[in-house]
Amino acid sequence: MNYTEQLMERRAKLLGPNVSTFYNEPVSLVRGQGVWVWDHDGNRYLDCYNNVPHVGHCHPHVVEAICKQAGMLNTHTRYPHEGILNYVERLTATFGDPLSTAILTCTGSEANDIALRMLEAVTGKRGVIATDHTYHGNTATVSQLSRTNKPDTGDGGNVRHVPAPDSYRPLGGKSGMAHAHQFARKVQEAIDDLEVSGIGFAGIILCPSFVNEGFPTLEPGWLEPTMAAVRKAGGLFIADEVQPGFGRNGTHMWGHQRINAQPDIVTLGKPMGNGHPVAGVVTTPEIMAAFRTSIRYFNTFGGNPVSAAAANAMLDVLESEKLQENARDVGAYAKEKLIQLANKHACIGDVRGYGLFFGAEMVTDRTSKQPATKYVDRLANEMRQRGILLNKLGIDYNTLKVRPPMCFSKDNADLLIETLDAAMDTIGPAID
Repeated sequence: MNYTEQLMERRAKLLGPNVSTFYNEPVSLVRGQGVWVWDHDGNRYLDCYNNVPHVGHCHPHVVEAICKQAGMLNTHTRYPHEGILNYVERLTATFGDPLSTAILTCTGSEANDIALRMLEAVTGKRGVIATDHTYHGNTATVSQLSRTNKPDTGDGGNVRHVPAPDSYRPLGGKSGMAHAHQFARKVQEAIDDLEVSGIGFAGIILCPSFVNEGFPTLEPGWLEPTMAAVRKAGGLFIADEVQPGFGRNGTHMWGHQRINAQPDIVTLGKPMGNGHPVAGVVTTPEIMAAFRTSIRYFNTFGGNPVSAAAANAMLDVLESEKLQENARDVGAYAKEKLIQLANKHACIGDVRGYGLFFGAEMVTDRTSKQPATKYVDRLANEMRQRGILLNKLGIDYNTLKVRPPMCFSKDNADLLIETLDAAMDTIGPAID
């Protein structure tokens, strides 16, 4: 039994059954640096998937900030400290008015849980709308938003789901704003149903880049018809920026800025502390006051001095190394290389993405657009064997997902595309 098999046996015994891993042969990582990670046997992998180490695995500036603060003081926010205030001031400046206040938490799940409570505190209603192929976290309340990872417990009667946007197979058959109006029509139907049911409509929660839905190609302004329906009904908009935020799209700091939709509440998570567990909620003073007066909320570890130091250091690196600009330039370069690869491999049905979040939807036939789900699974596992870590998502789980640390370079992109080409040659045609 090798090292990884021993780990898996211990995991099952100590952590319980059904604990998720990636790939048919899990990778037991022991070290990381920049865009690279190493397993127990010394094998090196190009990390094209993890957005948790946003500015690179074990970035020395972030590591130093964590160690320095941990060696000085770590407590909670009932003892006022300057670190959280400096960070929130700096963070909210990237949004601008009226999004000028924040709560720091430990996870995106906690952030979205608070956001949902804010909806109820402001509107007095509980009804919320999400897409039918999304994921926003795993608290008892937030997990009800998911239909792809739905828990066996809980009611979820206050949630209504609308079809996930799909630019490759758009609602109504037409892309662009015709697709946008079709989506808005479904949202309006959900609003009406919540109001008739007596639950009432409080708001909608969306990832502005619809990442788990397969990051469809949606132009700025696409959400305008939906936002008009939400505002008319007195609802609020929660933008879940856990995946598209912090400059990943290349052109803007936040996904909602790229698509030109103004949220009332923004939730943040994974990349915020470059691996340190810190997340948050950004909102307006009015919404914050409504929430704070409706409940005495406190989070022991949320916004502690070490977390604030980690988050602040991540922003330092993001700015000083111009990583948003890097995401724009390298992302465009890699996407163009992927488009060129589609000229050779007919199974690549659609190439899409923004900045350092890009990929390709795989199909068995471009005319029928039949999803090649099993093919993508084989491809991700073949890439793992060749030293490249990436994965899949999308409505039919047939979209190859590339989401590397923000320091990903053009040389890294060349290696990715060359290896992908060779792996597809090995696997052969996409026959599911």
